[in-house]
Amino acid sequence: MKIKDIRAGMDGITVTGCLTKMGEKREVETRFGKALTVATLLEDDTGRIILNLWRDQIDLVKVGDIVRIENGFVRTFRDQLELNVGSRGKIIVLTTAEHTHSNWS
Repeated sequence: MKIKDIRAGMDGITVTGCLTKMGEKREVETRFGKALTVATLLEDDTGRIILNLWRDQIDLVKVGDIVRIENGFVRTFRDQLELNVGSRGKIIVLTTAEHTHSNWS
């Protein structure tokens, strides 16, 4: 799937893109207790979307990595689409920042 085709409420999404920005870690209160989260920007040749990383997912990736998100889901927050990788999903690093030769912007 391409980012331009992602819509609110979608589930079971597989998408590949480059992480082009990463925000600051912040602690939030969830129904499961406190958790660290980071908002990142995932881009492909069709667009960009916020990708929320939670807990252990944060240390899996860095800016410049090309990743595939499997079984992701989309929610709308403050009128913006956000991609999430829940407990059934996966983040797979295809190419690390040091080995990225492709221009995804």
